[in-house]
Amino acid sequence: MRYRLRRRGGQQGKRLAALATVTAAIVSGMMVSGSGPAVAHAVVEPSVRSATASLRSDLEKYLDAQGTKDHFSAVSLRVTYANQRPDISVDAGTSRYGGGRPVNSKALWQIGSNTKAFTSVLLLQLEAEGKLSIRDKLGKWLPQYPAWRDVTIKQLLSMTSGIPSYTEQNAFLKDFDANPSTRFTLERLMSYVEGLPLGPAKYEYSNTNYLLAQMIVERASHDTYHERLAERLIEPLGMNDTCLPPDCPPDTASRMPTPYSTHSVLPKHLNKSLPRLRLSWAQGAGGLVSSLRDMTAWDRALYSGRLLPSAQRELESLVSTKTSKPIKSVTADDPMGFGLGVAKFVHPVAGTVWAYEGATYGNRVLHMYFPKTGMIIAIAVNSAVGEGDTLPDLAGTVYKSLSAQKAQALPRHQ
Repeated sequence: MRYRLRRRGGQQGKRLAALATVTAAIVSGMMVSGSGPAVAHAVVEPSVRSATASLRSDLEKYLDAQGTKDHFSAVSLRVTYANQRPDISVDAGTSRYGGGRPVNSKALWQIGSNTKAFTSVLLLQLEAEGKLSIRDKLGKWLPQYPAWRDVTIKQLLSMTSGIPSYTEQNAFLKDFDANPSTRFTLERLMSYVEGLPLGPAKYEYSNTNYLLAQMIVERASHDTYHERLAERLIEPLGMNDTCLPPDCPPDTASRMPTPYSTHSVLPKHLNKSLPRLRLSWAQGAGGLVSSLRDMTAWDRALYSGRLLPSAQRELESLVSTKTSKPIKSVTADDPMGFGLGVAKFVHPVAGTVWAYEGATYGNRVLHMYFPKTGMIIAIAVNSAVGEGDTLPDLAGTVYKSLSAQKAQALPRHQ
């Protein structure tokens, strides 16, 4: 449910979302020179049909190259734009490993830690209404955890609390591997880390932070996390394909490609299927199910500022994943920054991009937002890998194909 923007290595979940293969946002226009003076030409957009064919080839090649190695059968892509250009949806593969019906754009996915931005926005909306401050300490809202009483809500959201992650505890992994269908309560999940020492207040990815954030949403709103999600975010944005299990429509599971685990931390389920809707272990840290159509609609609303007043755009305040210090922006020397449930990185060629790869133990969903153009790329596959994730590489290939299509569509100066 991920996964952090860090260097690879160490325990499961402590790896960098290796996005360095993604290049710059697509340029909106260019100067073309010839025998006369330079002339600014409007870009002729590539045809959807041509782009779709190229991207389908990219997905099929990726499935052929990685599907067996990473034990997945399906890969889906959606590209959307800020202007009136048509969205592009492309899919490859089948709903289960070794066969099944073809996957299509109506497929639903476990979106993992993309859920975290939803949780952050809920808390920031409550702050805007005067119901809390993200500088409040846990002692005010969750006094049942006295060892963490001085941790602030902002530290939870920015991953600087020092609270250990329950998903990295051997006891949790053993219990989940024994029965992935276990209905975990918040209390049980918290029991895996209660009593563990508080670490230093530096950047350290911990899913426990977002369980605590979920609990504060419920305490401050006097309502369930599920109801707040639905009434404040999912319904207003028309996200009809998004739900928090077990409160999902009856046909949800049938629209989901089978999730597969390739995690060595789950030895009994290595390369085996996992339940589609048994996500009580993730909840506000990574429990949502969604379509790529809904995901890109959410991302556009999130990054365009539609969801929060200007005072709450602190969502995008960053801490360096390298130094744990606040930074105004990312740089080539300090290229990774974590906000409040969102993340930003800089590519040596591309500049800055908002991106997050969320994962469960059986799905990966990556989104990238290009702030210069408003383009969004979202990709999903139905397996999770412990190390060597190549999904960001595929995003780079997709970008290059879109760039090539655009270049071919440019008029030439005579």
